[in-house]
Amino acid sequence: MNTQNFGKVAVLAGGFSSEREVSLTSGNAVCEALQSKGIDAHLFDPKEKPLHRLLEEGFQVAFNVLHGTYGEDGVVQGALETMNIPYTGSGVMASAISMDKFHTRLVWQSAGLPNVPYMVLNDDSDFAAVEEEFGFPLFVKPAAEGSSVGVKMIENKGELAAAYPELKQYHGVILAEKAIMGGEYACSIVGNRALPSIRIIPKGKWYDYEAKYYRDDTVYQCPSDLSKEKEEEMKDLALKAFQILGCTGWGRVDFLKDNNDNLYLLEVNTVPGMTSHSLVPKAAKQVGVDFPDLCVEILRYAAER
Repeated sequence: MNTQNFGKVAVLAGGFSSEREVSLTSGNAVCEALQSKGIDAHLFDPKEKPLHRLLEEGFQVAFNVLHGTYGEDGVVQGALETMNIPYTGSGVMASAISMDKFHTRLVWQSAGLPNVPYMVLNDDSDFAAVEEEFGFPLFVKPAAEGSSVGVKMIENKGELAAAYPELKQYHGVILAEKAIMGGEYACSIVGNRALPSIRIIPKGKWYDYEAKYYRDDTVYQCPSDLSKEKEEEMKDLALKAFQILGCTGWGRVDFLKDNNDNLYLLEVNTVPGMTSHSLVPKAAKQVGVDFPDLCVEILRYAAER
């Protein structure tokens, strides 16, 4: 399929979530990349005009870079299906499950895949006991937000109980997680292939929202420091984790590694960032795929749907 066969393409970006600004940055980058390949691509922000305008304006396919709630959780996917508009990325069910880290992990556990140790918190939780179980530091996060929104590092006794009420404003249950500090990695997937892993080395204590999108001192090591055997293990795990959730098209699987070289699945991103700091484009570049060609390849999977 050449680039002229896609028809009029809506790049869905912005939206209503806490990740709106990041999504707009991704959307503008994707839109410019597709236009550079001669594709009739236009930015479409569902916050600015309703989705049914896609039909009225003659769009034939959607490149979805709506991050977070309403864009990554199956909602927009369902709407696009009712309008019979093909779209990039995973379908309704896979998107909904992957957006919720708790339900993602339940699926992975049932398949025997290695999870980061976690506990679900509620108003009656014994927060001191959780701190005792996981030790310090540990992390607490909302299960259904992305881009590290709401994630907090807990370093001292009593901080977990203090942090918990603040997280109730976010989506999903609240998870406490054991800190695994031997390295953070990402393995991107396009189609049915896993791209080279990236080791993420933040200058701060951990890879938070600021490090992801605003700081220029985060190191992205690609190829990463993994041995050949460990690299293949990560790619195999990433594909299994992606496919068992029903994910398709493209995405990113995030990992943590402990000091004994054991790998743990952290989460799946079904609509990863496509900004200058983003990891999927960095990994694709390592196998000779530049950003515009990557965008076209992702779009092709939608059109072939």
